[in-house]
Amino acid sequence: MVVLDEAVSALDNGALLGALLESMDAGVVACDRDGRLVFANRTMREIAGVGPDGPLPPDFEDLAYEHLTTPDMRPMTRAESPLLRALHGEHVVSEDVLLRTPGHRVRIFDTSAQCIRHPDGRPLGAVAVAHEVTALRRVERFRNCHLAVEHALKKSATMVQATPEVLRAVTVTLGWPSAELYLIDDSTGLLQAAGHWDSAGLDPEGFFGHTPVRGQGITGRVWESGQPLWIPDIGLSQDLRTAHERERVQVCLRHGVRTALSVPVRDGDALLGVLTCYAGTQEYEPDLLTVLLDGVAGRIGIFVAQRRGEELSRQLARAQGDFVDLVGHELRTPLTAITANATLLAEEAAGLDPDMRQMAQVIARNASSLQRIADTLLDLAGLDAGHLGLNVRDVDLAALVSDAVTCLRHSGDRLTLATELPAVLHLPGDEIRLRQVIDDLLSNAVRYSPPGAPIHITLCADDTMAELCIADCGIGTPADERARVFDRFFRGRNVRHQGNPGSGLGLSLARAIVLLHGGTIKLADNEPTGTIVCVRLPMAGPEGF
Repeated sequence: MVVLDEAVSALDNGALLGALLESMDAGVVACDRDGRLVFANRTMREIAGVGPDGPLPPDFEDLAYEHLTTPDMRPMTRAESPLLRALHGEHVVSEDVLLRTPGHRVRIFDTSAQCIRHPDGRPLGAVAVAHEVTALRRVERFRNCHLAVEHALKKSATMVQATPEVLRAVTVTLGWPSAELYLIDDSTGLLQAAGHWDSAGLDPEGFFGHTPVRGQGITGRVWESGQPLWIPDIGLSQDLRTAHERERVQVCLRHGVRTALSVPVRDGDALLGVLTCYAGTQEYEPDLLTVLLDGVAGRIGIFVAQRRGEELSRQLARAQGDFVDLVGHELRTPLTAITANATLLAEEAAGLDPDMRQMAQVIARNASSLQRIADTLLDLAGLDAGHLGLNVRDVDLAALVSDAVTCLRHSGDRLTLATELPAVLHLPGDEIRLRQVIDDLLSNAVRYSPPGAPIHITLCADDTMAELCIADCGIGTPADERARVFDRFFRGRNVRHQGNPGSGLGLSLARAIVLLHGGTIKLADNEPTGTIVCVRLPMAGPEGF
């Protein structure tokens, strides 16, 4: 009973409270009514950098307040501290206080403070509790960093233009002074500086923009390995041993740089560059920081790949335009002359022997075929590149289809053509181009159908769309090839095996014309055999006309 009474007495005298305070992960500090610090638990002593036991040292008060800053990095006066504000009656709840100790990373504490009062209301002192939230606040800033990077990229035309603002967002988030971005040059394959950001006054000529050596140095090692690299203390690193690396180490140390983190910039498996960040103090939490930089580098990689893709598209468009001009001037003109003369020779070959007449006819026939292919290619290239536009006016599509069917019936082939056409069907379109589409589709239906097999042509419309369908009973299209029949030069295996001639360009040109009209063209099976081609065109005309 005596032992139990002593334990209860000790608890009543504050031993339990003292034990609780000393065991807390949060820092606790208290002051008397004059604002003098009179208590700090073990965690608060560690934060201030003093021993865990014994009375508070005489300079503890100076140590406790010396390196405190506000969230905007402004030095915090004693009167602005949560503890003294609470002493003067303010109830401080969950405010961030930063500790910036030279040679150490910035630490962030979520702090609350309250006045301690006598039962009669007189202030006796104040107490403050500080929980470290450095990692949590960094995660919150990471999200803001990604938003800032996204904003900078969206408003920039090139990566070089976006780089300063992107790197500023990264360094502000990390609380680090400097960063630089390198991109691989497409033509040389070398890593070249795209830009940097610096808030520490580093000499841009002496520090930034150096030429990385593949496999050497922080940036060069990431360039070679494609893996992130973290150097917690450059001056103590045993890995940076080559002459080039030791030279860069000395440059970093002269400029006050102690820590570096470098990550690859990728688009999928393709390495596009390297992002490297520098700190003036030893840093921790490499996994957390690497996650942030990996996310930023990934967004940069997507942006760079998109811009390079757009530039490649522009180059291809220019090349396509050059091709159109070349074919137009260098191929079409001589082909026209060859075709005309070959045709004339074939028509006037009565005085030639049979072999010569046959040769003339072969020349004329093949020259005409080559002329058609060249014309179709030029039309496709011109339509795709925008060199050839549509001459849109009111067109009677029913009359166009009827005239095309009539011409086909008079061709002399054994045909069975059945039509279901309205008297008139007016819509905006290019009459010549639409007639090309109709003629090509009818020609295909005839070419790939047995002689005399029925071909059904129907045309109808509702308030928004007109639909032209041509159904044949021919060889059809294999289901696994139906999605490719509109690709240039593609010909189905059943067509190739039967020896039917063709260039594989007719449906490509038909699709290009239909799409320019704002319509669609599709193939479907015609049971039990054959193909149905359906063209849908808007009754209001192509968008933009």
